[in-house]
Amino acid sequence: MRLRLLLILLLLSQVVDATKIKELTNVRGVRDNQLIGYGLVVGLNGVGDGSSSKFTQRAVASMLQSVNVRMDAKDIKSKNVAAVMVTASLPPFSRHGDKIDIEVSSMGDAKSIMGGTLLLTPLKSVDGEIYALAQGKIQKGYLAAGEKAPRETSAKVYEGALVEREVGFDIYNKNRIELSLKKQDFKTAVRVQNVINKTFGVKAAVALDPRTIQITRPSNLSMVEFLARVDEINLYGVKTERIVIDQKSGTVVAGVDIMIDPIIISQGDLTLKIEGTQSLPRGRNQQYVSDSATVNIKNNVVSMRKVTVANVARVLQKMGSKPADIIAIIQAMKKQGAIRAELEII
Repeated sequence: MRLRLLLILLLLSQVVDATKIKELTNVRGVRDNQLIGYGLVVGLNGVGDGSSSKFTQRAVASMLQSVNVRMDAKDIKSKNVAAVMVTASLPPFSRHGDKIDIEVSSMGDAKSIMGGTLLLTPLKSVDGEIYALAQGKIQKGYLAAGEKAPRETSAKVYEGALVEREVGFDIYNKNRIELSLKKQDFKTAVRVQNVINKTFGVKAAVALDPRTIQITRPSNLSMVEFLARVDEINLYGVKTERIVIDQKSGTVVAGVDIMIDPIIISQGDLTLKIEGTQSLPRGRNQQYVSDSATVNIKNNVVSMRKVTVANVARVLQKMGSKPADIIAIIQAMKKQGAIRAELEII
């Protein structure tokens, strides 16, 4: 009975530490493509661009001319229109008619673009070709009773554009392709090579450098079938963590056990000092955040021990730090190597 329990616990620990190859690598050449366009947001009820934004007046005149209304740009005085830049990422393998998210940002002196309507805007890539068409309502968020709408000059419109042109990538007819590790590491590259070769029983993979693993499909599989199987292979002993930050709201989503190595960071008037794992001396300024971390706050210097990303975010929020400051601190810790998890800002 004890032996069975020991084996079960061992298997569970391996599953917990297992990471699929698709979480560690990307297929080289399969990537997003950046799109950009210039457009107009209308229906802003007097909070659009003023008369000082000459490019807006000219854009309105050009738009009216396209619908057979001729007007001199100098005669346009409306403040219900705002000139905007529209950006988007075209995901790989997007097909004609797919919907993608867009980001709309004011270019002029508009007070807000919330509640307006984005007129038809072509989105182009660096080759000058139109890959998507954007249009739609820029919705206001939910407001509590008595709360005033924020005056925002940028907004994300979900599924705000339709794909008009596809980016071709013939993966089916390829016999050989390369996987790129998201983080370079000689040991991991060799381990990925070995586990693929062991799974298929042939020398299907070879590590070319600390980031690149070249794989050759077996004769009995198509490249699509081969990649589908390779993606699901588990690599044991490699644990990937991710921190996701919503830049707009300041929300930080992180695993409870993502630790931060010792580091000292100054941000404005605040100094964050993350130390070792020994206990801090008790004092009047000490606060207990959780069972796994203690905090000492004195003269705007925050000292912490046994710290996770979640604890740091919680402490900074309680101290009244702005979302932008929290993001800057976490980015700085990541850049200095104190955080080993992947950082994604949305």
